[in-house]
Amino acid sequence: MKLGAHVSIAGGLPNAPTNAKKLGCEVFQIFSRSPRGGTPPEITAEVKTDFKAAMKENQQERFYIHAPYFTNLGSSNKRIYHGTIEILKQELHRGDQLGAVGVMFHLGSGKDLSEEDTKKQVLDGLKEILKDYKGKTKLLLENSAGAGKIIGSTFEELAYYLKKTAALKLGICLDTCHLFASGYDMRSQAAIDDTIKQFDQTVGLKHLAVIHANDSKTELNSHIDRHEIIGEGKIGIKGFESLVNHSKLKNVDLIVETPDLKDGDAISLNLLKKLRK
Repeated sequence: MKLGAHVSIAGGLPNAPTNAKKLGCEVFQIFSRSPRGGTPPEITAEVKTDFKAAMKENQQERFYIHAPYFTNLGSSNKRIYHGTIEILKQELHRGDQLGAVGVMFHLGSGKDLSEEDTKKQVLDGLKEILKDYKGKTKLLLENSAGAGKIIGSTFEELAYYLKKTAALKLGICLDTCHLFASGYDMRSQAAIDDTIKQFDQTVGLKHLAVIHANDSKTELNSHIDRHEIIGEGKIGIKGFESLVNHSKLKNVDLIVETPDLKDGDAISLNLLKKLRK
């Protein structure tokens, strides 16, 4: 199991592997563009060459890209819906150029659509994004905390989209904070075993590409997405010790995401390394 964090691309994409090594990452995650919008930085031949050289120089084996936060395949606003499709197509292409393992994204909210219309629209969007895509970088569905009509908070929902797109390059990114907030317990070895068993039976561990390892500021089944430094939240150290040493997750990368908390990523990453046996 490789451990890492979300790192900055300030000053250019090729700086990310250096930032990852400085933090102590074995794998890492980036935004390839501003998560709030705007024109993405161009990936020229020089950028590609420099990025891959920096990966080698800084001994970074793998990395992932997180899509911008505003993606929403469940939106009734066609501009947002088709914009999401276009951005995810771009991010997959950008990821493939740089050699990313996957591009994870939030499915969004179907607050203005019926459940069936939401499912159909999301499914149509996924098929459109991946139509004719020949790259190696996978598109990864990230589970949600489940507030309101947020899409993808249950294993059953994730399994539905995987089953309907079985021939396409689609996988799963699980976030521990989101899992806990949507009702999947993570606080003990027994709870972790049960949650992983449920996921394997419903979705399949072969589809799990990466885990976002984040503690939760809120209680189990709160449906509120608030990341906390590992060991300082409601999941706690025992849960993460069980997770990082689980026999069925040996080949799954773990990435911490608490950059908004002072030294959050460094604290969480170092603790995970100590907990890993």
